[in-house]
Amino acid sequence: MLKNLYTEPVSYQKSPGTWGGEPEAFLASLRSPWYGLIADLEDLVLRSTVEYAHGRGLRAMYLPMTTRTITCPTGLGSDSEPVPVTVGGVDTYLPDSLQFLLEYGCRLAPGGCYNIMPSFRGELPDQTHLNQFVHSEAEIPGGLEELIEYVEGYVRHLAGAFLGSYGGRLREWTGDVSHLERMAAHHTPFERLTFDEAARLLRHDEGTIRDEGEWRTLTKRGERLLMDRVSEFVWVTHFDHLSNPFYQAFSDSGQRSANNADLLFGMGEVVGSGERHTGSTDIRKALAMHDVPEGDYAWYVRMKEEFPMRTSGFGMGVERFLMWALGHDDIRDIPLISRVGEEKKWPSSVYRP
Repeated sequence: MLKNLYTEPVSYQKSPGTWGGEPEAFLASLRSPWYGLIADLEDLVLRSTVEYAHGRGLRAMYLPMTTRTITCPTGLGSDSEPVPVTVGGVDTYLPDSLQFLLEYGCRLAPGGCYNIMPSFRGELPDQTHLNQFVHSEAEIPGGLEELIEYVEGYVRHLAGAFLGSYGGRLREWTGDVSHLERMAAHHTPFERLTFDEAARLLRHDEGTIRDEGEWRTLTKRGERLLMDRVSEFVWVTHFDHLSNPFYQAFSDSGQRSANNADLLFGMGEVVGSGERHTGSTDIRKALAMHDVPEGDYAWYVRMKEEFPMRTSGFGMGVERFLMWALGHDDIRDIPLISRVGEEKKWPSSVYRP
């Protein structure tokens, strides 16, 4: 079994560690070759995403950076809080995802649509989480199987692009690009197991399943053990519905599980995805199940009512993909401009970009 790249820190990491908020830390970042490499890789992610999506018939969408319908509602299954702002006197939120607007876009671009934009979530950043991050998202017509095929092709395309454009630099910096080579050359479907199968596999391992009584989900330890025991690239599908946001389609008549899938590699979940409810009837059932007021999503319900369409979508944290590609162990070292450790109120002097 291949060893998980993230089980131990590696000695060849060369990031400057300038995200802590010290005055003028950005000057050290500008002097560091680490961020020169990050800038090149970010550019390549954008170019490769456009190339892949366009080749699959998707259209890019220019979408607003404010929303009143966030995908992490304060109901069951939520794992973060929305970020409220006031823009031009209007109370709104910064987007935690552009999924709902991409679903809207599918009604205008029936072949699917995509976007790469920042997302914002009310949580504390740590080694594997950012509260402001870059999100590569797409929504396509069809169900979960079509989506999984799209995502696998996408990450393989990115890995191949990294090797083709910067393989030598990455080998010099990280000491090993074999994980990129394995993904790029992985021409068979990735391993897959349902959440129930994962729970049975991990049943004797403490701290791997978070059990809230009505719903369960995987912990980071559980994700890492699955990658160690099953494959370094593995899908976990059909989570308990109440552990997911309401918008994921039901996968069974009893409405116990969701038609969703998380792709695990590197530090754990890098891609989250799922099929959406096609029409308004199941949306209303799911809102009630998750204790989310229907009025907060009235336009979304009405869209499903007037324009029913079977679609599926995914979101990939770009910094998580870069972290995996670089064999790095702290996501806070990835953004070119850090938002970690900022003063909560206006400072007397603005000493960081």
